[in-house]
Amino acid sequence: MKTTFTARHFDPTSDLHSYAEDSVQKLDQFYDRILTCDIILEPVPDDDNPQQAELNVKVPKKLLNAKEKAPSYEQAINKVIDNISRQLKKYKQKTLHQR
Repeated sequence: MKTTFTARHFDPTSDLHSYAEDSVQKLDQFYDRILTCDIILEPVPDDDNPQQAELNVKVPKKLLNAKEKAPSYEQAINKVIDNISRQLKKYKQKTLHQR
């Protein structure tokens, strides 16, 4: 799986970068044919949840997308990973039933 990491309007720490990359690698356990994965982190004008994580996951014939906001980037990444893993499980179920 090819992974890209983008931080908009801020400089991420190397810890945050590796945390995001490691979290995304765990998606392989839900679906092993992920083609690419784009992680996008950016600050948003929200007082309660100022950090946003977006994940674009490309699988055969489909692009899964999720955006989550949280008080910290790590929390936002966890939420977005949960969201995408749900979508991957659904996608896998659908593709298995089509065969």
